[in-house]
Amino acid sequence: MNFENILVQKKERLALITIHRPKKLNALNKATISELNAVFEELEEDENIRVIIITGSGEKAFVAGADISEFAHFSIEEGSDLARAAQEILFDYIENLSTPVIAAINGFALGGGLELAMSCHFRVASETAKMGLPEVSLGVIPGYGGTQRLPQLVGKGKAMEMIMTAGMISAKEAKAVGLVNYVTTLEELLPFTEKIAHKITRNSSLAISAAIRAINASFEDGVNGYEVEIQEFGDCFNTEDFKEGTAAFLEKRKPSF
Repeated sequence: MNFENILVQKKERLALITIHRPKKLNALNKATISELNAVFEELEEDENIRVIIITGSGEKAFVAGADISEFAHFSIEEGSDLARAAQEILFDYIENLSTPVIAAINGFALGGGLELAMSCHFRVASETAKMGLPEVSLGVIPGYGGTQRLPQLVGKGKAMEMIMTAGMISAKEAKAVGLVNYVTTLEELLPFTEKIAHKITRNSSLAISAAIRAINASFEDGVNGYEVEIQEFGDCFNTEDFKEGTAAFLEKRKPSF
């Protein structure tokens, strides 16, 4: 597929999505959100792709926020519809994707950009990255899941502070509070992230998908995550990956998934 605002590269079992709106610091507009939905749907169906990495073009920004010019004059209903649609087709969709998604944060990840990174399964940042949710400085709140995912990752108190002050934190502080897993130099960001991704590709994609569902279940209201884990654990016993993995272990060889 051809896209106007994103670039897609496939190599070995990895896919790299690069948001490419350099004149707008890769800000998310409706078109970019739609394109991201389309490419994630395509990659989810591609059996050759085991891990997806998403980053921003250039050295300044991962995604510097939403494109404010698109919704500056929206009504209440239009604002609600915007948030609901974006959450459904992109942010919630990524979070529940069975293919692991890693955010490689190469610069500013603000507002919708940080919300996009938080919807990924985990995050790696360059030491030059800055992260924050500045929406209250515009008279609005995060609308793409930020008020929900940030407390899950950094705790309620730190999330309250970040959202209320509308301030940015450094990559070093983001790692300290659990917002990102690793911090690297800008030059090493993608090679380091790809190294982690390759470790993932060596394991059972079916088991990884089951683990994603079980982990996510613990954050769903009214869902018993332990029960989901039990069910997913049991279901694994009926897969070819389980047969191969256990056979390889007993035969003292590496599994071929």
